[in-house]
Amino acid sequence: MRYYPPNSPEAAGRLLALTLIADGHVCHRELDTVERHDFEAALGLPAGGLGEVLRHLCEDLLQGSTNDLGSGVDDALLDALVRDVDDPALQHQLLAAVVAAAAADGFLADGELRVLDAMHRWWPAAATATVLRGS
Repeated sequence: MRYYPPNSPEAAGRLLALTLIADGHVCHRELDTVERHDFEAALGLPAGGLGEVLRHLCEDLLQGSTNDLGSGVDDALLDALVRDVDDPALQHQLLAAVVAAAAADGFLADGELRVLDAMHRWWPAAATATVLRGS
């Protein structure tokens, strides 16, 4: 898995990208939600930056698996990716983006829930704030 500095837009974007592919495909409603809420800018990514991060993530995952994107992320790797974002403000922005994108198609897949569970486990303050604010 390629290295991104902690709290970088790319580290945050990778978690959003992971959520987008967690159910096995990227749904147009998820992408529309990301665009409508301008989550790229909210995470500090340039226009089109999420697409680049998504491409890199897929390349990294395919390098370590047998053409199955989901099998490339075990619990230890997922926890490490989540821990790469430890800035509370960025955690809140990212959690809001992930919740909105995951819910966009009206169904939370097991993979999406797995990403959200890791975020809630490692970022309890951001998770509580997100629930209380309703974002």
